[in-house]
Amino acid sequence: MIVAVAIGGFAFAGLCGLYRLVRGPSLADRMIAVEVVLVSLAGALAVDAANRQSETFLVTLIVIALVGLAGTFAASRFLERDVGAAGHRGRQ
Repeated sequence: MIVAVAIGGFAFAGLCGLYRLVRGPSLADRMIAVEVVLVSLAGALAVDAANRQSETFLVTLIVIALVGLAGTFAASRFLERDVGAAGHRGRQ
């Protein structure tokens, strides 16, 4: 029962993230939405793995975490570079 509620909550959070990913007006909104979707997916997989008492999905969880981390770092560097370039144009 509690597993179904937890997976349902993660599914709802993932759908909210997908909505923001499609609808988000800025790149920062979309970046956060992708992170929400990945965290929701990882949480649902972790709950399912704990319920089944299986270690099968642990590698998948690690890959999801690394992809989310690398994507967040890359997007934040991209956003920082764009803001930095726009801020230094008038100061030459």
